[in-house]
Amino acid sequence: MGETIGKGLLQRRGRGALGNASGRYDLAREDVHDGWDSGDEPQVLRTEVTTESPRRIISWNRSPDLPFDRSINPYRGCEHGCVYCFARPTHAYLGLSPGLDFETRLVAKPDAAKVLERELRAKRYRVAPIAIGTNTDPYQPIERDHGIMRACLEVLAAFRHPVAIVTKGALIERDIDILAPMAAQGLARVGISLTTLDAGLSRRMEPRAPAPGRRLQTIARLTGAGIPVRVMTSPIVPGLTDHEVESLLEAGRDAGADAASWIMLRLPMEVSGLWQDWLAAYEPGRAEKIMARLREMHGGKSYEARWGRRMRGEGTYAQMVAQRFAAAARRLGLDRQTAPLRCDLFRIPRQAGDQLSLF
Repeated sequence: MGETIGKGLLQRRGRGALGNASGRYDLAREDVHDGWDSGDEPQVLRTEVTTESPRRIISWNRSPDLPFDRSINPYRGCEHGCVYCFARPTHAYLGLSPGLDFETRLVAKPDAAKVLERELRAKRYRVAPIAIGTNTDPYQPIERDHGIMRACLEVLAAFRHPVAIVTKGALIERDIDILAPMAAQGLARVGISLTTLDAGLSRRMEPRAPAPGRRLQTIARLTGAGIPVRVMTSPIVPGLTDHEVESLLEAGRDAGADAASWIMLRLPMEVSGLWQDWLAAYEPGRAEKIMARLREMHGGKSYEARWGRRMRGEGTYAQMVAQRFAAAARRLGLDRQTAPLRCDLFRIPRQAGDQLSLF
């Protein structure tokens, strides 16, 4: 059912967060003891999925830190349960906890593909690459049953619309039949997140994400089908995974990746507390050093969300990691500029009721 670890915290099997504290907009979440001591262990937490019908599916951003201005998120929350996930605080806006709720109480958007098609047909729409997977993973386990990501890809392929995907999920291999023809036209690129090559560490930090070796296999299968893949060594955890920078890049290159990128561990809002609980439970001997490095990079705080600094931090340590990454990427041929995704092929396909051309 679970295992009690440091400070009385309970690790639920297959879950990343150790607690389910209130989000900013759910201040009444408290466990109340009923006076009975049953001695029963908490039950295994099952994944619950609800649905919503969004009016819009394309989200827009103006962040100078991001290489895209629009994205799609087929799901809210993520069953992979990565304890460090910077997207966890978004669950607070739903009145849910960024802790266990984020990985067990998910929201699916079954009408996403239909809404996407409507938005792409709008006269005011101007094409540019759409990013998918920048918040929660579109190929998390529930995609197997819901198929929302695949439906969105079918729409993008029909419109010849460029797409960049970020995932840890091996389920992306299911959609090679769509992605390979798109990639051949310069319309698709994939980023695979590879955090560590240590399977045990990955299991503790990312309990329901594919094992590192399985992600490398996914890179090989995608690139073997002609789909370009970037290996994303994200996040780099100071004092825990930073020694793996070179080996992660080499493993990605050997699997077929043609480019690489990195982001330092980010701990916005509630993620900081969740991460520190995890450190206390699993890496108590390294916790002080890891947090000291993070504070060093963020002006004494565990995180500072300044544009231009939030992704990689600043200071001597951050510069050292950047230099190591750059040197390894250059040595392995992963530092070259990749071809931009094509926007000139975009077309609006005919639909029932359209008048046929007279010519």
